[in-house]
Amino acid sequence: MKKTVYLLLCALVFSFANTAKADEGMWIPMLIGKNYEQMKKQGFKLSAKDLYNANGSSLKDAIVHFGGFCTGEIVSDKGLIFTNHHCGYDAIASNSTAQNNILDNGFYAKNYGEEKPIDGLFVRFLLKMEDVTDKVNEATKGLKGAEKASKMTEAFNTIAKAAVTGPTIEANVKDFYKSNQFILFVYERFDDIRLVGAPPQNIGKFGGDTDNWEWPRQTGDFSVFRVYAGKDNKPSKYTTENVPYAPKKFLPVSIKGVKNGDFSIVYGYPGRTDRYLTSYGVDLATEKVSPTIVKLRDIRLKAWKQEMDKSVDTRLKLSSQYANIANYWKYFIGQTEQLKRLKVADSKRKEEKEFTEWAAQKTEFAGLMDQYAQIYKDIDPISVQRTYINEGFMASGWVPNAISIGRAWTAMDQKKGDAAFAEKVKSSINGSIAGYEETYVEAADKKIFAKILAAFYQDVPTKSQPKFFAEIAEKYWTGSPETTFEKYADYLWENSNFIKPEKLKKFIASNPSLDAIKADPGYKYAVNLLPADYVKANFGSLVADFETKKAELDNLYLKAILEKNAGKIMYPDANSTMRLSYGNVQDYAPKDGMSYKTTTTIEGIMQKYVPGDGEFDLPANLIENYNKKNFGQYGNDGTLTVGFITNNDITGGNSGSPVINGNGELIGLAFDGNWEAMSGDIAFDKKFKRTICVDVRYVLWCIDVLGGAKNIIDELDIRKDGVAPKKAVTKK
Repeated sequence: MKKTVYLLLCALVFSFANTAKADEGMWIPMLIGKNYEQMKKQGFKLSAKDLYNANGSSLKDAIVHFGGFCTGEIVSDKGLIFTNHHCGYDAIASNSTAQNNILDNGFYAKNYGEEKPIDGLFVRFLLKMEDVTDKVNEATKGLKGAEKASKMTEAFNTIAKAAVTGPTIEANVKDFYKSNQFILFVYERFDDIRLVGAPPQNIGKFGGDTDNWEWPRQTGDFSVFRVYAGKDNKPSKYTTENVPYAPKKFLPVSIKGVKNGDFSIVYGYPGRTDRYLTSYGVDLATEKVSPTIVKLRDIRLKAWKQEMDKSVDTRLKLSSQYANIANYWKYFIGQTEQLKRLKVADSKRKEEKEFTEWAAQKTEFAGLMDQYAQIYKDIDPISVQRTYINEGFMASGWVPNAISIGRAWTAMDQKKGDAAFAEKVKSSINGSIAGYEETYVEAADKKIFAKILAAFYQDVPTKSQPKFFAEIAEKYWTGSPETTFEKYADYLWENSNFIKPEKLKKFIASNPSLDAIKADPGYKYAVNLLPADYVKANFGSLVADFETKKAELDNLYLKAILEKNAGKIMYPDANSTMRLSYGNVQDYAPKDGMSYKTTTTIEGIMQKYVPGDGEFDLPANLIENYNKKNFGQYGNDGTLTVGFITNNDITGGNSGSPVINGNGELIGLAFDGNWEAMSGDIAFDKKFKRTICVDVRYVLWCIDVLGGAKNIIDELDIRKDGVAPKKAVTKK
């Protein structure tokens, strides 16, 4: 099977030059060399091994998986990392107080001693990839359904465990083409990561929610971190004895600038795409699931914003989770709009009709679309209620906290007399309580809780509401859903020990009995909402049957598609593994009579500037240096480029990814997509898809001229007009 898949992949990749544009596709680095000739035609000037080399250093060694949720790039021989401001946002906000507000004011360490350790933050370097399709297929041979899925997970764990050769090595197996191929990834993890610098958030978040997912854009979305290691250059937990990490590879930085048509690579860790989703899945997403997500996130955002506007402390407390929720609140709005505008479901129906005619001649694939139609028909009636579980009921932080505490206390009760175990459990509980308290704002949390329950009452037919919920509505009914659940919220906040942090801490400190925990009204509510138990109690096996059957159909569908399209370009969906895409700096015209250039400048910042505004205010020294035209070596033609766009293929997880030119030099950081192509996770739009990037010259100008951090600039290998690299210097 592995040989068949590999030969098929080679055929698909070799056909690339003649059948597809270079902008589409998130490619597996291990196989990207097959695209090398096409990349050279577009402007790539290095060797194929410079892209990916399993036995020597290559560009992949300068790319890190940042925290498991973003991408970063190594830009100096002393482990300096560039990533996005929004990727470092939590680290910046958690180190900010009203007295030392580095989130609002910015921060640049002038020496190693000023760099701030970030508890819990890590980066991973990819060491190697290995195709293990034969091993997984052998382990699951002859199995189907849930039994096959269970055995596949077991095989993944066995293969990954064998690849772990030390305490800082991590490994996992990922499936590709809906489990038609399997690849092992082995990483080295570093846990001592320190904050080196960040611009004020009115640079790092300039434009806020208004400009999010929009072009033209003038956001300085960057932050700077550093990897530390032991004196042997091996990963080490934080200690003052650790030293900056000496990487295998780091990226030189080009300040030559970009122009329309320039070659570009984006290298990183894209999260998830679902481009082989059927029309049935698109219909469910656009008509039911996404609108529900938007509605529930809107409730949270409005409640938080109202409280954030009242005090700096509250704003700092909630800013990170607000930014996270707001980002994908707008995303789901845009995705739904663009999927409908592009008539993606209709296009897929046309493709599926053609596929069905082809598949009718194949015994293995005949009737596949009819089976899809049936499972989506079965799941449709509960799709809204199902969406409420995580996006609604679990949105109140005290709910999952109460569930986890109850589980922990049950485990302690089963191990009575084991003092060491009890101490470990209580320490873990106290940690979770501390984390919960960090973002608890009573007025907002209480409002969110009541409004989400009221929304559920209105969105889910009474006959479909779970028994526990119906009993609450009946007991506290006041004439309207809003006032009913406000009354219930008042009751819980007054009588439960699990909601107010101070009360919860005292309750846990009193060493309550398991019966006392189970009798608590908040806990009684929460235990009904454990996702697995909720699903089982209210939907029976429907959800499990849907997921199992869909996985089987997806696997078969992709097997058929690979066979049907043999010789044509196909790439696997993103799945949080290292990928690279290549394309060009590229302008576009989104509407009749409207044309967008490839770059934005500091003039655009000044045009949008609104003094005192939460989204469009600016630091005084930016305005001062703009007025003086003090752009240093980073300016061009009397201005300063801030952002640019390419047609590279990216998605969530690519945030912070390096944008690299044909010489292998860093020219920018990818941080967003454009509104006109927000269908991209499901359907790539070759005409409109753009990646929005912050120009590295603006990044360096902010660090150097505005931040005065010459020590950071001196670490970099800065190049212009093909000049040979200068020797890196670090000021300590």
